[in-house]
Amino acid sequence: MSRRPTRPRRPTARSAARPGPAAVPAGSPCPCGLPAAYGECCGRFHSGQASAPTAELLMRSRYSAFAVRDEPYLLRTWAARTRPPGVDFDPGTRWTGLEIVETTDGTLFHTTGTVTFVAHCTHRGEPGSLQERSRFEKADGVWVYVDGTFAD
Repeated sequence: MSRRPTRPRRPTARSAARPGPAAVPAGSPCPCGLPAAYGECCGRFHSGQASAPTAELLMRSRYSAFAVRDEPYLLRTWAARTRPPGVDFDPGTRWTGLEIVETTDGTLFHTTGTVTFVAHCTHRGEPGSLQERSRFEKADGVWVYVDGTFAD
């Protein structure tokens, strides 16, 4: 049985000296697991060139943002009423893969949706995973993350 990593810490205020997102070459594989290169997949959302058209694509792009430590994107895509002041990335966690378990609504024709996923990682060198059911909604026509519940 693999040890589950410590769950990602709830976002908290961060120090001003924290480094920005890791540079990811546009042609490299996208962390979200889709076959498109990062620049054509989640990178276009991270850069602001496009907005995720579905809740699932927003979830994938947020996973990728955690993988590359892109705090501005995570905060920009977080619902204003639940958004923390900052994201406290755990330096001992490296995100290694994503599985989408289930999606409910969250298409171009919906205003809310849920995505249940398993995020795989190594935490201080040990393999682990976490499962979350995330809630999304459209705010001014753009998908945002509202909140999520962890599965045990």
